[in-house]
Amino acid sequence: MRLVPTVSFTALTAILPALLIAAGPVAAQPVPAQQAIATGCEAYAANPMIEAQLFFGRNIGSEVGVSERDWSGFLDDEVTPRFPNGLTVTDASGHWRDSETGRLIREPSKIVTLLADRDPATLHLIREIVDLYKERFHQQSVGLAIRPVCASF
Repeated sequence: MRLVPTVSFTALTAILPALLIAAGPVAAQPVPAQQAIATGCEAYAANPMIEAQLFFGRNIGSEVGVSERDWSGFLDDEVTPRFPNGLTVTDASGHWRDSETGRLIREPSKIVTLLADRDPATLHLIREIVDLYKERFHQQSVGLAIRPVCASF
């Protein structure tokens, strides 16, 4: 298994132009690494995209506060309308350290995996989802991992 480091949304926004393969007006000439990735995608008849994984904890305090019904409503009302072309939801068991108490927390979680265009608008939609979940369900954070991929459907 290869570990992929994660970065904050602010840092990601700062480095995103370097990650964009088909940057268009953002970058006049792709850098050699971007050309290599684009060529690799072409070899598989795939498109350069991003894969975003969002990690949603379901506890509110020490109890499961985000029910299956609450989750389904959030998914239907907030996530799917922003990414109507498709996504995958996986049930998970999350483990993380509470930044306020230092305690290890274990909680039922949901992982949403998205394959989407590599552009700032996509990152904006992801940020909206993260912020809405944190606000609605009183969460300290939502985990986020984004990586460049080649994808075809």
